[in-house]
Amino acid sequence: MDFTVLITLILGALVGGVVVFLVLSQMKSDGQTSSEEMKNAFSSLSFEALEKFNALASETLKNQLEKGEATLEEKKKLIDSNLETVSKTLEELKKQSTTLATQLGESQKETGKLRSTAEDLRNVLSSSQARGQWGERMVKDILELMGLVENVNYVSQKSLESGEKPDYTFNLPKDKKLNMDVKFPLAHYEQYVSADSESERENEKKAFLKDVKGHVKDVAGRGYIDPEAGTVDYVLVFIPNESIYSFLHENDPELLDFALRKRIILCSPITLYAVLSLIHQAVESFAMEKAAGEVLSLLKEFEKQWQLYVEVMEKMGRRIDDAKKEFENLTTTRTRQLERSLTKIQDLKLGQDGSSLIEETSGENKES
Repeated sequence: MDFTVLITLILGALVGGVVVFLVLSQMKSDGQTSSEEMKNAFSSLSFEALEKFNALASETLKNQLEKGEATLEEKKKLIDSNLETVSKTLEELKKQSTTLATQLGESQKETGKLRSTAEDLRNVLSSSQARGQWGERMVKDILELMGLVENVNYVSQKSLESGEKPDYTFNLPKDKKLNMDVKFPLAHYEQYVSADSESERENEKKAFLKDVKGHVKDVAGRGYIDPEAGTVDYVLVFIPNESIYSFLHENDPELLDFALRKRIILCSPITLYAVLSLIHQAVESFAMEKAAGEVLSLLKEFEKQWQLYVEVMEKMGRRIDDAKKEFENLTTTRTRQLERSLTKIQDLKLGQDGSSLIEETSGENKES
């Protein structure tokens, strides 16, 4: 915009100069002025135009420089702001990279632990004795977590009257018992997990499900349910892994119902915790109910003894009142009566003393 104005002024000055030149030329032709006057007039006009041009050019250049500096300053601030944002972004990316590297390291450690755990699980599943110990160890951990005490809330490996020996027997209210078996057939499940081909996996899965049904039938026939001996009508069978429990439920949904019909409750670690929590709560509720009954009996006995105590205290109070009255009688009426009698006695004594004194005086007079 300023350059346009500048060019316009330059063109105006040139046009003005041309016009002046033409006018002076005309005047010269008319003989109105001399050549020297024309030269001076043109020079004056040119100098004036040049000064205006220089002033305008300087001002325009100054404005352009100021605007340029302002624009550069704004661009510099924008660049600095962008550089700061980029720097912060790079710093954040650096932190995230460090965090990601740490997480990857921890993930690798956890993966190593998981691999080791899987290997340990495979070793456990490959030995029937180790499987039994593993199940018992898990049950003990659950019992300790719940605060159940051996020989108080449960007993282990105690023979029944039938000769059978369940792994655990839980004590219920009213002298009831609940038996549990923790030995679970996992051999074919281990082979199923480690199978290489799909057909082998399918065969091992069928064999494992068959073993589970056979184990349910075997436990149901062991005599763990004996109402005459005080047992309840169900037996717990512990499955030492949640994934195995889910596997059974997904691949044979009828298996759980089949076990229930045999009065067998299949329990995963979480299910066992829930069942034992209910048992523990029932035992505590029964104990509280029994304690409440004993408290009521004690309260009745206390009420009886309190009535006797009140009656005795009332009798004692009446006796104390009677004794108080007797005491007041002794300290008032009886005391006054005694005092009057004592006064009379003293008066009589004084009288006798006076008579004796008179008699003695009379006798002395006679002797003299």
